[in-house]
Amino acid sequence: MKHDSIDRDAPVPSWQAGLDLTDDGHADLATEIMNIMEQGILVWSQDGICELHNTRIFDVLEIDGDDLSIGTERDEFRDKALSHGQISNEDREKSDARIKAHQPYSFDLVLPSGRVVLSSARPARGGGYVVTFTDVSEARRVARDLANAKITAEMAESRAKDVLATERARQEEAKMLGNLDEWLQSCKSLDELFMIVTKFMDKLIPGSAGELYVYSNSRDVLDGMCAWPADQLHDHIAPDSCWALRRGRAYEYDAQGMCFPCDHAKSDDAPMVDTYICVPIVAHGDTVGLLHIRFDRAPGQGGHVRDSGAFAVRCGEHISMAIANVKLRDELHDQSIRDPLTGLYNRRYFMDAMRREISICDRKKRSFGLVSFDADKFKNFNDNHGHDAGDMVLRAIGEKLRDVMSDGEVCCRIGGEEFAVLVPKADLARAVELAEMLRETIAATQVRYHDGPLPRVTISAGVSAFPTSGMTPQALLKRADEALYRAKEAGRNTVCRADAPPAKGVARRK
Repeated sequence: MKHDSIDRDAPVPSWQAGLDLTDDGHADLATEIMNIMEQGILVWSQDGICELHNTRIFDVLEIDGDDLSIGTERDEFRDKALSHGQISNEDREKSDARIKAHQPYSFDLVLPSGRVVLSSARPARGGGYVVTFTDVSEARRVARDLANAKITAEMAESRAKDVLATERARQEEAKMLGNLDEWLQSCKSLDELFMIVTKFMDKLIPGSAGELYVYSNSRDVLDGMCAWPADQLHDHIAPDSCWALRRGRAYEYDAQGMCFPCDHAKSDDAPMVDTYICVPIVAHGDTVGLLHIRFDRAPGQGGHVRDSGAFAVRCGEHISMAIANVKLRDELHDQSIRDPLTGLYNRRYFMDAMRREISICDRKKRSFGLVSFDADKFKNFNDNHGHDAGDMVLRAIGEKLRDVMSDGEVCCRIGGEEFAVLVPKADLARAVELAEMLRETIAATQVRYHDGPLPRVTISAGVSAFPTSGMTPQALLKRADEALYRAKEAGRNTVCRADAPPAKGVARRK
């Protein structure tokens, strides 16, 4: 190391300019004082040449005489520090600008050992610089630890506030959902349930608008049941028009994110909203409907609700349970009055309906018709194609029956391949007309089974009417059955009226 590189015969350096050094003793004393200091000291001339340094600088900067000596250029010295990563480009550029302006500067050096050294430079009167290098590793560590401790404390405080706010919001949400549940579980019908949903949702999620849709019996569309406000409800939407139904889970749309709008949310009459959520309504594992909610603010800012998107999903779950309960009651009731294969009413319900209709018609002095029919040669379907094929035929008859009889008629499967229809406010002629329409519709129906067509299905029907054909359910059924037997004897695919032969010109097929 070149620690004793001071030339006593050289001109007085700029850093000593103005000092009263009358002999070499004073200079030696100054050098000795510099060497015993804890800081590294370095003097640059006006031209950026090292004029003086103390021995401590080598320990502080972890360098040796090859890195620094009298005559070393400042740019060369700083280039090495930059290449070793001890100084950043930003600090280098800033300090170069300060040197040109002859202003003080300072920055931290990060040494290979990990120590941090503060480089602090002050301009001298002769144009040079006096630079001190101070080990600040411990100070920086303490400051860093203090900053980290402060951040940790702030984060802990923030988490505590969030936990408290979340708990309060959870309690508020639980209270609101409990109130909603109490009303929903008190519903006697789906109509009451939809009315309660309309009233509650506007209060539960302020600033929202939405609709509730339920699958139709055919499952090909969803029918609009309720909305807030009421004028926003669509009559029907298609199942594939909603991403939530297609994906099988709640779907939150945000115009600013990677999202795609649902077709049912688009409207020619109103601009597209920025945020909405669709929640499938699931009852007993089966999707029965859809809850669609639009927000006038980002989800998560809805009054007492901390996350209105998540709260909407929870509301959907509670509404799902309520719908499931009401539907279960309705299903149990339906099971007691309907035929499970065709979905038509069963014999017990049909007999009660006839008694009610007789009572009304007797009091109001009006008539009603009764059509009794069965599938021609139905046994052949079971024997030749199997009972599953026979069931397909019965279902097809039930479907066509509902299509033709759609004006308040009561359709029933008496048993096996036998059916009956009560036609309110109809005389014998009108009942015969409807029976003919049904016969033609079924004869034109092609029933397929296992990707192949079954033989053509035809029916034979007998028609009676109250009060001309009888005054009791049993009498009316007996007269209609008698007409049905005559239709069979006449060649099948025929309609006969009570106490009358089959109409001429009607096709008869065996």
